[in-house]
Amino acid sequence: MNLPNKITISRICLIPLFVIVILFDFGWGTMKLFGAEMPVNHFVAAMIFIIASTTDWVDGYYARKYNLVTTLGKFLDPLADKLLVSAAFIVLVELGMAPSWIIIIILSREFAVTGLRAILAGEGEIVAASQLGKIKTWAQIVAISALLLHNIIFELFNIPFDMIALYVALIFTIWSGWEYFYLNRRVFVNSK
Repeated sequence: MNLPNKITISRICLIPLFVIVILFDFGWGTMKLFGAEMPVNHFVAAMIFIIASTTDWVDGYYARKYNLVTTLGKFLDPLADKLLVSAAFIVLVELGMAPSWIIIIILSREFAVTGLRAILAGEGEIVAASQLGKIKTWAQIVAISALLLHNIIFELFNIPFDMIALYVALIFTIWSGWEYFYLNRRVFVNSK
């Protein structure tokens, strides 16, 4: 259990805290910040989400810099990302802050790619995240953060950045999913 794996596990452990803080009313009231009015628990949950998301970069940095890349890390890191992002998207739908049809497409892609990775792992191949997959993850994180923070700053200018970011995340999600399946199509072409 090296440092990058411990950081990844800490990301997983922050997920229940994020969900509890955003879904339960602790009577913290509301706040106004840079044009956005939001419940305080949304702001706190957004900070937890952003910190958890940042650990994705930190664990990867340490794993590469100190050559601490492990099979466990290759398994846990994308799993932690998917759990965190899925929890956030589901919460956003429950709170009426994101359209369910977009989230269904995004989560369907995540399940499909996870299934593809499982098939490839059964053949002895570990598929690392592609550059497009990493862009997709960061696009999703930006969109979720903007939604959780009630379009902070952009609300001052009446720019729906949060929804624009969500559509950008949707595009990268579909594109990167297509790339994974296209590059690994031999699994389906050669199946019996």
